[in-house]
Amino acid sequence: MALPPHQSPTGDTTAMQLHTYFRSSAAYRVRIALALKGIAWDAVPVHLLKDGGQQKAPAYRALNPIGLVPTLVDGDTVIPQSLAILEYLEETHPTPALLPAGPVARARARAMALTVACDIHPLNNLRVLSYLRGPLDQGEEAVNAWIAHWIAEGFQALEQMAEGPDFCLGGAPGLADLCLVPQMFNARRFNIDLAPYPTLVAIDAHCQTLEAFQVAAPAQQPDAA
Repeated sequence: MALPPHQSPTGDTTAMQLHTYFRSSAAYRVRIALALKGIAWDAVPVHLLKDGGQQKAPAYRALNPIGLVPTLVDGDTVIPQSLAILEYLEETHPTPALLPAGPVARARARAMALTVACDIHPLNNLRVLSYLRGPLDQGEEAVNAWIAHWIAEGFQALEQMAEGPDFCLGGAPGLADLCLVPQMFNARRFNIDLAPYPTLVAIDAHCQTLEAFQVAAPAQQPDAA
């Protein structure tokens, strides 16, 4: 089935809104899920660098108190945190499923997703890197070493956990892939050597052939210009 447009038609007041930043890997996860599930949505760009960081503005903080992206708005429902959003989408739009059948397989999928979302990504998030560069007065060499260390720690584990060759688990894209692919994008941004992780590289390459991953990519977002 063909995917709907990247965003809902203008004037569709029933569409979900995603407060997003094109380069945010957390928002990237959610964009992939929306595309896979064929959900119409409107992008509300929140630039993390302009105006001192638009995520810090009082109006946005009122919507999302932690001041991060993404935030999903579905009618009167407001949900921060990408993993909570993905679980919400899975429960409200169960087809196609992001989680496999059975408690063991579902736990494995969540474990891989959380390895990215809890163990890698937060340590290399913009606010952490800004704190290293600012209050802690660390130079770029130290910051880059920090980034490389925590990505390597997580990828070494994921390389053992992921099944491959096409997806992290099973024969269809799922929760773990939605977290892995944006983290691979981040790794390449920071010039991380991916040679030690052939399974992850293969999974990422296969996912990149799928339209849902392509339309969700940072370069395809309206705020990427």
